[in-house]
Amino acid sequence: MSEDYVSITRRGLLGSAVAVAAAMVTGGPATAATAVARPHDPGQVPTIWREFTRSPFTHPQIPYVGRAGHGGGSARFPRRPVVADVRAYGAVADGTTDCAPAINRAIAAAGRAGGGTVLIPPGTFRIDGLIRIGHSNVVLRGAGSDRTKLYATRNLTELIGVYGSRYGGDKSSWSWAGGLIWLAPTARWDSLVAAIKDKAWPFEGWTGNKRDEWETLTTVAPATRGSWSVTVADPRPLKPGRLVLLRLADDADHTLLEHMSGGGPGPEAYYWDDKTKLTSYVPYEWPVRIARVRGRKVTLERPLPLDVRPEWDPRLITHVEPLTGSGVEGLTLEAVETPQSPHLLDKGYNGVVLQCAYDCWVDDVTVRHVDNGFGFVAASACTLRRTRVAGRGSHHPYFCREGSHDNLVEDFTIEQRTVPAPPNTQLHGINVEGLSSYNVWSRGDLRMGTFDSHRGLPFANVRTDITVDNNGRHGGDASAGPLFGARFTHWNIRVTNGRAGLMKIDGLAPYSATVGVNEVTEFDQIDVPDFTGDLHSRLELYGTTDVVRPRNLYEAQRDL
Repeated sequence: MSEDYVSITRRGLLGSAVAVAAAMVTGGPATAATAVARPHDPGQVPTIWREFTRSPFTHPQIPYVGRAGHGGGSARFPRRPVVADVRAYGAVADGTTDCAPAINRAIAAAGRAGGGTVLIPPGTFRIDGLIRIGHSNVVLRGAGSDRTKLYATRNLTELIGVYGSRYGGDKSSWSWAGGLIWLAPTARWDSLVAAIKDKAWPFEGWTGNKRDEWETLTTVAPATRGSWSVTVADPRPLKPGRLVLLRLADDADHTLLEHMSGGGPGPEAYYWDDKTKLTSYVPYEWPVRIARVRGRKVTLERPLPLDVRPEWDPRLITHVEPLTGSGVEGLTLEAVETPQSPHLLDKGYNGVVLQCAYDCWVDDVTVRHVDNGFGFVAASACTLRRTRVAGRGSHHPYFCREGSHDNLVEDFTIEQRTVPAPPNTQLHGINVEGLSSYNVWSRGDLRMGTFDSHRGLPFANVRTDITVDNNGRHGGDASAGPLFGARFTHWNIRVTNGRAGLMKIDGLAPYSATVGVNEVTEFDQIDVPDFTGDLHSRLELYGTTDVVRPRNLYEAQRDL
């Protein structure tokens, strides 16, 4: 991507944005960008949208998320040639034979072949072990979530072992990590499992169990949030298409954390030093592909998520081998039905997890009777589409943690639980935590749960065009710090039970926006802001239902 391309794209974005907003209200002429608009739509365009179109990459309250998800938000996933059918490796759809070894042999064969699609035909396939996708460009494809079922009989505690928390106590990390379908690069998965078995509870991200598996590629000159290019000291290690990590460390005054919170008197007055769980998440590591190298000027495939300042020792670094271009499609994962475990003691009947994955996806997948549904763990630029959490009730239906960025969850459903919640259990909903940023939840139906900002200073995340029966609760240890960083946006949210908590966030989240939310009131879990003073947050079209235009903030940004 050249500088000229970025400039042209920005001009086109600004002009198209005005056209989109106008057409959505006036029924004006349709263009490619306004194809989603309805003629003579009586909706209302808020002032903040018009402001955003003038400064889309640097707006103070709304993050630019138009390139979130696989392929920069591509509507299509790759169709890889079929290289294996699980029946050829011994899988039998009789509901009684353990087919996990056969399915994993087929996946491994696809990996050795350099990628391809592994087919699972219609029927019920019992799995007594977990399913692993550890090689890039491998797709596991069923015949549809209503036709292919994997019936899981064992949990991750049984399969791998007890997984304690690196922060101490008797908590089970299977409450927020690992899946019975687990997408993670083979070497990274092997090292995680070895650490768990040794009870050396690991960090789970891109730089290894102790966050020491990286090398500097080059240092980076100062730049501002929203810039598409950076200037580097040494461009020689950088090539177009290479995936790198932008690494930002914090300083003794925690000015990086303050910047993530919007800056100013409130974050400057906040006491950070005792937030030991939060400070363990730093440095901030952001995966991004190089688009172009011209001299010392390097263009990225996404704009910078934060300023780049000398005091944060900015550099581009290496990372563990990633998983890219892999996916899971068209199946249901159903765990044997057991009572939900007490809070934070989950055994690991978990669904699908993407870890150290980039440009991967899950499409048309249902999980049932799980402890935790779908997870991003140090995953970026991935998409979950047409996913559903069903059955007896879960702890985290969706979780996004350990520095996960630029992901997209769209057309998703959390069904009402089929049995009452046992005592001492917890329900969250769509979770985000641990410095995760620029993630999007779009077109959702939460028949139970909440918008679980789970402390750990997530920032610049968007929830848009979602209906929610807001009956869940957020979590998060006090040592993990603030619930919200800057630039959270809730846009066109329909709250069916009238509860305000974590929906209407103008009094909680700094430099954020609540736009197009119906009238709600505070009850049950009531939060107070973490930062003092003026939060500089915006509230528009409050008390309305589905009148804000554009209806879907992510789609409007993507389609410009």
